[in-house]
Amino acid sequence: MNSKFNDQVFVALGSNLRGNFPSVEALLDAALARLAAAGLGVTARSSWWRSASWPDPTAPDYLNGVVLVETSLDPLQTLQQLRRIETEFGRVRGIANAPRTLDLDLIAFGQTIMNSTELVLPHPRAAERLFVMGPLAQIAPDWVHPVLGLTAAQLAERASIGADAKPA
Repeated sequence: MNSKFNDQVFVALGSNLRGNFPSVEALLDAALARLAAAGLGVTARSSWWRSASWPDPTAPDYLNGVVLVETSLDPLQTLQQLRRIETEFGRVRGIANAPRTLDLDLIAFGQTIMNSTELVLPHPRAAERLFVMGPLAQIAPDWVHPVLGLTAAQLAERASIGADAKPA
Protein backbone atom coordinates (compact mmCIF):
# COMPACT_ATOMS: atom_id res chain seq x y z
CA MET A 1 0.00 0.00 0.00
CA ASN A 2 1.49 3.33 -1.02
CA SER A 3 0.49 6.49 0.76
CA LYS A 4 1.39 10.13 0.43
CA PHE A 5 2.02 10.05 4.20
CA ASN A 6 4.73 7.40 4.08
CA ASP A 7 7.54 9.97 3.80
CA GLN A 8 6.21 12.31 6.45
CA VAL A 9 7.21 12.98 10.03
CA PHE A 10 4.63 12.60 12.82
CA VAL A 11 5.02 14.04 16.32
CA ALA A 12 2.66 13.35 19.21
CA LEU A 13 2.04 16.01 21.85
CA GLY A 14 0.60 15.38 25.28
CA SER A 15 0.17 17.06 28.64
CA ASN A 16 -1.75 16.78 31.85
CA LEU A 17 -0.06 19.58 33.82
CA ARG A 18 -0.55 23.18 32.69
CA GLY A 19 2.74 24.49 34.07
CA ASN A 20 2.83 28.30 33.75
CA PHE A 21 -0.07 28.38 31.27
CA PRO A 22 -3.74 29.06 32.03
CA SER A 23 -4.70 25.56 30.81
CA VAL A 24 -3.24 22.40 29.34
CA GLU A 25 -4.78 23.37 25.99
CA ALA A 26 -2.98 26.74 26.09
CA LEU A 27 0.29 24.95 26.86
CA LEU A 28 -0.17 22.58 23.92
CA ASP A 29 -1.08 25.45 21.59
CA ALA A 30 2.12 27.24 22.66
CA ALA A 31 4.13 24.06 22.07
CA LEU A 32 2.67 23.84 18.57
CA ALA A 33 3.85 27.37 17.87
CA ARG A 34 7.30 26.50 19.24
CA LEU A 35 7.78 23.58 16.83
CA ALA A 36 8.20 25.84 13.77
CA ALA A 37 10.98 27.82 15.46
CA ALA A 38 12.76 24.49 16.05
CA GLY A 39 12.73 23.60 12.35
CA LEU A 40 9.57 21.48 12.51
CA GLY A 41 6.92 23.14 10.37
CA VAL A 42 3.43 21.88 11.19
CA THR A 43 1.51 21.07 8.00
CA ALA A 44 -1.46 19.25 9.59
CA ARG A 45 -2.72 18.70 13.11
CA SER A 46 -5.35 16.63 14.82
CA SER A 47 -7.84 17.90 17.31
CA TRP A 48 -6.91 17.54 20.98
CA TRP A 49 -8.00 14.23 22.43
CA ARG A 50 -8.81 13.77 26.12
CA SER A 51 -8.12 10.56 28.03
CA ALA A 52 -7.75 9.41 31.60
CA SER A 53 -4.22 9.43 32.89
CA TRP A 54 -2.43 6.15 32.36
CA PRO A 55 -1.31 4.10 34.19
CA ASP A 56 -2.60 6.13 37.19
CA PRO A 57 -6.20 7.19 36.47
CA THR A 58 -6.26 9.37 39.63
CA ALA A 59 -3.82 11.85 38.03
CA PRO A 60 -5.27 14.67 35.90
CA ASP A 61 -6.63 13.77 32.45
CA TYR A 62 -4.34 14.12 29.45
CA LEU A 63 -4.82 16.10 26.29
CA ASN A 64 -3.03 14.59 23.32
CA GLY A 65 -2.72 15.27 19.63
CA VAL A 66 -0.58 14.47 16.62
CA VAL A 67 0.98 16.78 14.06
CA LEU A 68 2.46 16.19 10.65
CA VAL A 69 5.65 18.20 10.25
CA GLU A 70 8.12 19.04 7.53
CA THR A 71 11.75 19.25 8.49
CA SER A 72 15.23 19.21 7.04
CA LEU A 73 16.50 17.67 10.28
CA ASP A 74 17.43 14.00 10.54
CA PRO A 75 15.67 11.74 13.08
CA LEU A 76 18.19 12.26 15.91
CA GLN A 77 18.28 16.04 15.38
CA THR A 78 14.48 16.03 15.44
CA LEU A 79 14.47 14.11 18.72
CA GLN A 80 16.99 16.56 20.20
CA GLN A 81 14.78 19.50 19.25
CA LEU A 82 11.72 17.82 20.76
CA ARG A 83 13.59 17.22 24.03
CA ARG A 84 14.75 20.86 24.11
CA ILE A 85 11.17 22.06 23.71
CA GLU A 86 9.98 19.71 26.47
CA THR A 87 12.62 21.18 28.80
CA GLU A 88 11.62 24.76 27.86
CA PHE A 89 8.06 23.88 28.87
CA GLY A 90 9.10 22.55 32.28
CA ARG A 91 9.30 18.83 31.54
CA VAL A 92 11.21 16.94 34.20
CA ARG A 93 12.14 13.38 33.36
CA GLY A 94 12.06 10.92 36.21
CA ILE A 95 9.33 8.39 36.82
CA ALA A 96 8.02 6.74 33.65
CA ASN A 97 4.46 7.73 32.70
CA ALA A 98 4.28 10.31 35.51
CA PRO A 99 2.19 13.47 35.05
CA ARG A 100 4.03 16.03 32.90
CA THR A 101 3.79 19.47 31.43
CA LEU A 102 4.78 18.38 27.94
CA ASP A 103 5.49 15.10 26.23
CA LEU A 104 6.71 15.23 22.62
CA ASP A 105 7.20 11.87 20.94
CA LEU A 106 8.61 11.24 17.50
CA ILE A 107 6.10 8.68 16.23
CA ALA A 108 7.41 8.09 12.72
CA PHE A 109 10.04 9.58 10.46
CA GLY A 110 8.92 8.55 6.99
CA GLN A 111 9.41 4.81 6.63
CA THR A 112 12.58 4.85 8.73
CA ILE A 113 13.07 1.79 10.91
CA MET A 114 15.65 2.49 13.59
CA ASN A 115 16.61 0.81 16.85
CA SER A 116 19.42 2.62 18.65
CA THR A 117 20.04 3.52 22.27
CA GLU A 118 18.91 7.08 21.51
CA LEU A 119 15.88 6.44 19.33
CA VAL A 120 13.52 3.68 18.21
CA LEU A 121 11.46 4.30 15.06
CA PRO A 122 8.64 3.96 14.58
CA HIS A 123 7.79 4.74 18.21
CA PRO A 124 7.71 1.32 19.90
CA ARG A 125 4.43 1.75 21.80
CA ALA A 126 2.44 4.24 19.71
CA ALA A 127 0.46 1.59 17.84
CA GLU A 128 -1.07 0.35 21.12
CA ARG A 129 -2.27 3.80 22.22
CA LEU A 130 -5.61 5.18 21.08
CA PHE A 131 -4.58 8.67 22.27
CA VAL A 132 -1.85 8.54 19.58
CA MET A 133 -3.42 6.46 16.80
CA GLY A 134 -6.82 8.19 17.03
CA PRO A 135 -5.34 11.66 16.42
CA LEU A 136 -2.92 10.30 13.80
CA ALA A 137 -5.84 8.65 11.98
CA GLN A 138 -7.65 12.02 11.96
CA ILE A 139 -4.91 13.60 9.85
CA ALA A 140 -3.48 10.58 8.01
CA PRO A 141 -5.83 7.56 8.15
CA ASP A 142 -3.95 5.85 5.30
CA TRP A 143 -0.50 6.20 6.86
CA VAL A 144 1.05 2.73 6.98
CA HIS A 145 3.09 1.64 9.98
CA PRO A 146 6.47 0.62 8.51
CA VAL A 147 6.81 -2.48 10.71
CA LEU A 148 3.23 -3.64 11.29
CA GLY A 149 1.94 -2.90 7.79
CA LEU A 150 -1.36 -1.56 9.15
CA THR A 151 -2.85 1.87 8.55
CA ALA A 152 -3.34 4.46 11.26
CA ALA A 153 -7.10 3.89 11.01
CA GLN A 154 -6.66 0.13 11.53
CA LEU A 155 -4.30 0.68 14.44
CA ALA A 156 -6.74 3.13 16.06
CA GLU A 157 -9.46 0.48 15.91
CA ARG A 158 -7.16 -2.05 17.62
CA ALA A 159 -5.50 0.20 20.20
CA SER A 160 -5.94 -1.09 23.74
CA ILE A 161 -4.18 1.56 25.88
CA GLY A 162 -6.14 4.76 26.50
CA ALA A 163 -9.28 3.19 25.07
CA ASP A 164 -11.33 6.02 26.60
CA ALA A 165 -9.56 8.63 24.42
CA LYS A 166 -11.82 10.83 22.34
CA PRO A 167 -11.72 14.28 20.77
CA ALA A 168 -12.00 16.90 23.51
